[in-house]
Amino acid sequence: MKILPRTVLKIARLYKLADDNTPVKALRRLEIQTDESHVFAEFILNKQHFALLYGSIVDEESIDELWTEKPDNAEILPNPLDPEFIETPFQGKYVIMFRISPTKVRLDIYLSTKFDTTISRSLWQKYIKAGYVSVNNKVATTPKFEVDETDEIALNLPEKEQTDVDLPILYEDDDVIVVNKPSGLLTHAKGGLSDEPTVAEIIRPKTSFATDTDRPGIVHRLDRDTSGLLIIAKNPESAAHLQRQFAERTAKKTYIAITDGKPKLNAAKIDLPIGRNPSAPSTFRIDPNGKPAQTTYHVLAENDTQSLVELKPTTGRTHQLRVHLAHLNAPILGDRVYGKSSDCRMMLHAQKLEITLPSGERKVFEAAVPDEFKEFFPEDL
Repeated sequence: MKILPRTVLKIARLYKLADDNTPVKALRRLEIQTDESHVFAEFILNKQHFALLYGSIVDEESIDELWTEKPDNAEILPNPLDPEFIETPFQGKYVIMFRISPTKVRLDIYLSTKFDTTISRSLWQKYIKAGYVSVNNKVATTPKFEVDETDEIALNLPEKEQTDVDLPILYEDDDVIVVNKPSGLLTHAKGGLSDEPTVAEIIRPKTSFATDTDRPGIVHRLDRDTSGLLIIAKNPESAAHLQRQFAERTAKKTYIAITDGKPKLNAAKIDLPIGRNPSAPSTFRIDPNGKPAQTTYHVLAENDTQSLVELKPTTGRTHQLRVHLAHLNAPILGDRVYGKSSDCRMMLHAQKLEITLPSGERKVFEAAVPDEFKEFFPEDL
């Protein structure tokens, strides 16, 4: 059974929802669903939300069967020809018309559920604050602005750059994904409005955890210029399982670094607390009042000016390995924040991760050391 938009408008005129001068294009967001014997149509007209059922047999008893997702705020309009009945005869069949009372929700929630569900709520918030969303021909600048289905929403989103990023997947099951993050790729968005690719956005289609944020699937992170292993949660239960291990320090991580300089000791445990550096935003320093931080290191090889170092952090403070090595006067080569400027990338790689999977299996994952490390220590890697 079929129905045309102009037929929907004729029915609306029958119910005196439109007059003879109302054009078909006045039916906004018209959606028509059909089967062999019935038609369901939903539309916005004159800033009101309506729905109708049309067919040979349409009565009050069949409403719930024909419209399984009928909202509680859907009110049946009386037959305009005889108000004692709800069914209205039309072209040899029957119509039931509904008016749906508007339900106000936050603009960011509305966009993330009604428009593009692949865009996280947090990204929608950034688009709104940047002025890319208009409501009823006025730019909306706050995500808290309330809207409903009758509002006209227009988007003027920036075009995304098509960037092909190679993100090797080393392991995947029903609960987790293990990837080898390349240097230069962000783990997740940093808070500003940006279309820069991130691990989180690349794996977003594969996870149901934290999808309303800009960190879907993420349970731990690597700095932008650090390469190596990241384990991703594919669902909330897996996320809780993995996060517990990082919090309880039962997940074991091993890093490989090349330092600009040589530590005085070939092997040692660094036990120095780390806190924010008030004189340099977004950086950290050794701070007696900071959070506890422990790193065990072992020098694997040396040349005239550099060392190849294996690092095993017990804690997971932000920039921990970088701050600890800089304190030893052996900053990571290529670390422009805690060391010297350099033409090479930051030479820090998350090589191994030992962790218990949600299945109960304890596994050790390993990401091969990148070739650029071998340029400095070709005989040791």
